[in-house]
Amino acid sequence: MTPDPMLAAAAALLIGDERITDASGGAYEHVFPGTGTVNATIPLAGAEEIDAAVRSASAAQREWAALSPGRRHDLLRALARAVEADAETLARLNVHDYAVPIAMSPGQGAMLVRFLDYYAGWVDKATGEIAPVAGSHDINMIQREPYGVVGVIVPWNGPLVGIAMAVAPALAAGNAVVIKPPELAPLAPVRFGELCRTAGLPAGLVNVVPGGPAAGEALVRHPGVGKIHFTGSGATARKIAVAAADGLKPLSFELGGKSANIVFADADLDRAAGIAAFMGPLTQSGQSCACGSRILVERSIYPEFQERLVHAVRNASIGDPFDPSTQMGPVISQSAADRILGVIKEAVSQGTGRLITGGNRVGGPLADGYFIEPTVFADVPNDSPLARIETFGPVVSVMPFDTEDEAVAIANDTEYGLVAYAHTSDFARAHRMVRRLQAGSVWINTFSDIQPSGPYGGYKRSGYGRLGGIEGLHEFTQVKNARITFDG
Repeated sequence: MTPDPMLAAAAALLIGDERITDASGGAYEHVFPGTGTVNATIPLAGAEEIDAAVRSASAAQREWAALSPGRRHDLLRALARAVEADAETLARLNVHDYAVPIAMSPGQGAMLVRFLDYYAGWVDKATGEIAPVAGSHDINMIQREPYGVVGVIVPWNGPLVGIAMAVAPALAAGNAVVIKPPELAPLAPVRFGELCRTAGLPAGLVNVVPGGPAAGEALVRHPGVGKIHFTGSGATARKIAVAAADGLKPLSFELGGKSANIVFADADLDRAAGIAAFMGPLTQSGQSCACGSRILVERSIYPEFQERLVHAVRNASIGDPFDPSTQMGPVISQSAADRILGVIKEAVSQGTGRLITGGNRVGGPLADGYFIEPTVFADVPNDSPLARIETFGPVVSVMPFDTEDEAVAIANDTEYGLVAYAHTSDFARAHRMVRRLQAGSVWINTFSDIQPSGPYGGYKRSGYGRLGGIEGLHEFTQVKNARITFDG
């Protein structure tokens, strides 16, 4: 693949009004998952750069807070327009980051625009409350204030989505932000930081410091950071919680899932099979926290649905992420490919269900990349590792059920609770599913489609806190109460 000239421009740290290409955390050879070859050398932040970014953010936050709400609204709208105008560059960098197909990549930039526009609208509309004090003429004046500097640790599987959902409301609430993208996907986030400058936001209001675990720990432990939001794995979240405990720092987490996708006999089976394929092994090659990896199918349609699902999966185009016809790309790395293939091999050797399609690494012209066939197992027991442990790859399990109660029991029998899916033409049943499924988001007859007006977050080990809607704005504010006494 011919080197893309935009890669060198995005290989940097952005702190205040400086672009840094030599950092104390060393350098990382970024590998493009589609070919297995290095496409950029990324400078990595160390504790020194994290400290500089936090100090820069703290100064910029005071400038930001001093602006009128109308001016902050206008600047966030200007940022949305800058992102919109830069859509093609952001989309290409997003593909370079983690090989998401170019057919899907622009949607993430469009989502960022929607969140910026939505939260710009809240800047001059977020109001407080006045509450009476019993037995007096005093009042309690309740208002929300920013934390100051917010650390946002975004994931490699959709860094622009992470920025949209966390950075937009954090800025709208009056905070400054230090974004720490992982070394696996730093390019599009750095470009976003440059667009913040282009749009006229105060220098240092948004700092972007790609880095590894050491940079993340330095950010979490920094006394100048008021709050941390993290999207990623439960294992990393536990480490963050330990690091944050010393400073009693508030946290919000959006973590993993092992989501159920329930298909009832009265559903539109073609549509349900298409969504099961799309939200299962195909989207981001199954590397999504919202992956519907446990597909529960009513027994009367069980064989027929398997046929439709396998047909949808086998007809998906797997190939070069920069080809507009590609529907499924590679997994993120060689180690991820080895791990996923190990999960498949173990399930086959232990007889965990029936492998009905996929299961192999893709060869031929794609052999140098990290491509794995979309893989479907049928008759998978819900107590098996395949059904309980998040694979984070293009592997799904299909299992039958007989009654609605049984489907709900299987769906809820998991330590996760981020999303759930159900397909039915029965309106009453749809409402029962929303009420009974233990998940932060329930999608009925549709795919996961995160909108800025709706709160998104998990139950159980899928995290806590919400992004989106007024709840997402409140996530980045702290509450102050002032009691005012009047004479007489």
